[in-house]
Amino acid sequence: MVYIFSKKSAALKTKFPKTAIIVSSPLAKHSPSYSDITYIDICGLTAAELKKTITQAKKSCKDSSWGIIDPKGTVKDPASLFFEGASDYLGPGLLKASKSIDSKRFTGVLQWKRSLAAAAGSQEASKLNEAAEGFIKSGIKLPAANAFPGWKKIQSGKAMPFYLLYCSLQGKTALETRLQEKALTQVYKRFHSILVSNFKEGDALLWMETGKDCLFLLPPKSQCVSSIINACISLIVSAPQIVLETLGLSIPANFIFALHYGSISYKPPGKTGTVVSDAVNSIFHLGAKKAQYGRLTITAGLPDVTIPKVMQDLFVPCGEYEGRKIWHTKKFNYAKSWL
Repeated sequence: MVYIFSKKSAALKTKFPKTAIIVSSPLAKHSPSYSDITYIDICGLTAAELKKTITQAKKSCKDSSWGIIDPKGTVKDPASLFFEGASDYLGPGLLKASKSIDSKRFTGVLQWKRSLAAAAGSQEASKLNEAAEGFIKSGIKLPAANAFPGWKKIQSGKAMPFYLLYCSLQGKTALETRLQEKALTQVYKRFHSILVSNFKEGDALLWMETGKDCLFLLPPKSQCVSSIINACISLIVSAPQIVLETLGLSIPANFIFALHYGSISYKPPGKTGTVVSDAVNSIFHLGAKKAQYGRLTITAGLPDVTIPKVMQDLFVPCGEYEGRKIWHTKKFNYAKSWL
C-alpha cells in the first residue's frame, strides 16, 4: 500500500495510482506494515520543520519504506535523505513530468529496502520478502462439503478437523484490576453474546469458556471461515463503539482473535473436560501469549483456501510461534489513540 502525507493532495492525485491513500492524520500516528511505502510532502516546511519531519518518519516508518516528495527542490542534497534512511526521493523534475509515477518504481523501492536489510543481516529482510511473496502454501485441503454433518448430528468422540477461533477481551490495563467481580462477569457475558450473534452466519459453536476468553469451533468449510474472518475484522473496526455502548465500559479495550486449524475428538459444549488435543493447546497458547489487541492472528497451518487473495493484503508476517509461522492483520489507525 502507498500512503501520502500532503496538505496539497489534489496536485499529487494525478501522479500516483488511484489505490494510493492520502493520509490526513498526524505522521506520529501512522503505523505502516513491512510492505507499505509512505511518502511525505515537504512543500512549505522550514528547515526546522523538515528536520522534525524526517526524525518522525524514521520513527513511524522504521520497519517500512518511506520517501520524500519535494516539489520545490527544498532539499539541496537528496543523497542526505538516503543516509537518514529514506528509500525514495521525488523531486521537481519527476513531479513536473507529464506522466504519472509508474508502479514499477514502488517495486524498486521495496527491493531497495530489502537489499539494505539483507546487507545488514537483519530479520527485516525475511519479513519484507514474506510480505512480498504472500502466504506460504500449506498444501492442506478442506474435507468434502458433506463431511461435516452439522452440530446436532455430529457424534461425541468423532475425530475430524475443525477451525478453532480464540476470542478474548482485553483492556489497556487488566480489566480485573478496574472492575468488581460481579460487573466483570456481566461484561464477559455481554461479550460472549456479541460474538455468538456476529458469528451466527458462519455456523460457529461457542465450545469452551474460561471467563475472560473463549473458544469457538467452526465447520471445515470455506464459506463458514470466510464469514467468521469478515465478522472478526468488523468487530475490531467497531471496537470503540461496542466497548462503550454495548459492553458499558468506560475504559479502552479491544478484542483479540486467533485462528488455527487442526483435528480434535469432538465433545459437546460443557463436556469438554476430557478433550486432549494439540490443536486446542496450540490455539490457547497462541491466543493468550502471542495474539495482539485489535488484531486477528492466523497460523501457517490453515488450509490454502482459508484467506481469499483479496484479503491477504490485510495480513503482515510476524515471525514464528511454537514452530509455526504466524500473521497478524494490520493495525487500524485509531488503535494507537484508543489503546
